[in-house]
Amino acid sequence: MKITAARVIVTCPGRNFVTLKIETDQGVYGIGDATLNGRELSVVAYLQEHVVPCLIGMDPRRIEDIWQYLYRGAYWRRGPVTMRAIAAVDMALWDIKAKMAGMPLYQLLGGRSRDGIMVYGHANGSDIAETVEAVGHYIDMGYKAIRAQTGVPGIKDAYGVGRGKLYYEPADASLPSVTGWDTRKALNYVPKMFEELRKTYGFDHHLLHDGHHRYTPQEAANLGKMLEPYQLFWLEDCTPAENQEAFRLVRQHTVTPLAVGEIFNTIWDAKDLIQNQLIDYIRATVVGAGGLTHLRRIADLASMYQIRTGCHGATDLSPVTMGCALHFDTWVPNFGIQEYMRHTEETDAVFPHDYWFEKGELFVGETPGHGVDIDEKLAAKYPYKPAYLPVARLEDGTMWNW
Repeated sequence: MKITAARVIVTCPGRNFVTLKIETDQGVYGIGDATLNGRELSVVAYLQEHVVPCLIGMDPRRIEDIWQYLYRGAYWRRGPVTMRAIAAVDMALWDIKAKMAGMPLYQLLGGRSRDGIMVYGHANGSDIAETVEAVGHYIDMGYKAIRAQTGVPGIKDAYGVGRGKLYYEPADASLPSVTGWDTRKALNYVPKMFEELRKTYGFDHHLLHDGHHRYTPQEAANLGKMLEPYQLFWLEDCTPAENQEAFRLVRQHTVTPLAVGEIFNTIWDAKDLIQNQLIDYIRATVVGAGGLTHLRRIADLASMYQIRTGCHGATDLSPVTMGCALHFDTWVPNFGIQEYMRHTEETDAVFPHDYWFEKGELFVGETPGHGVDIDEKLAAKYPYKPAYLPVARLEDGTMWNW
């Protein structure tokens, strides 16, 4: 069995997606996701110029060997562009192998560890009252877990407050828009939101919050401590993770569970955090961390330290990544939760899939492969549109972490 062709498909049904389709001489094909929000064309170029030519003639069944070829064979390795390209190949190859076996992907990974996958949705509002109302809407839809974000008085375009109640696309302009940030204002306001949420809805539902890399370690520890009475499921990305040791200071001062990893590319980004038990949830993604082959290694390392998975699942990951993530979630023993930001109807039409939502959980179907396809004719109707993620500045103009 040989790979005969590999094509990169770029489409924008509401937002940009980069899809790799690998075809074989036996008529079986697989698709993978290589989307990198705001940097899509960088991945397209890497795939077309450096990856696709190498794949032609390879045996698609040799998933591990091809992964090692693309990772170890590149002297300048790691990084978001390289690892997303590898992830796209890896997803497509697992799709092909599962189709050849005539079974859904989770069976090939080792079978079920659970029946349904608990997911969390995104509730947000311009102020606390709007966020409380939005959380209630998600509860009415059957969600068991909800991430709550609020606008903060005096902060321009606070993170996480989208332009809709179900769909949120932060890449909003052909050049980066400028948002604001003030840590003191956020620290004074966010705990009040969770106090109001618990007063309104009690403690039966899981609540989550995203710091989005905005706080110093000491500030993050302070926030975690203030949020302890409200029993958060997790506090996400409380401080930048380039310095993994920074989480040690946070850990020393709060028992609020910590989650991080959506921007991680390899196991090395998470190694110290995991081995030193400085986090509770690892959020690396199938597309960000080099595909299923590598994400399984990260999850296995985490399981040794009682750390659970909580894969990133925002709309910048296509339904292809979501499908693969759900098969991974169905299998992985140390599952925690799965983020679920709903795609638009246009995106769902371009990427037909067999997973579905019911009573706060997602379920995978029994279609051979990862259960997601691409309608290329429909995809062609949505051409690429340049879109950047915003940047953030403090009130005095200093650049900050978006």
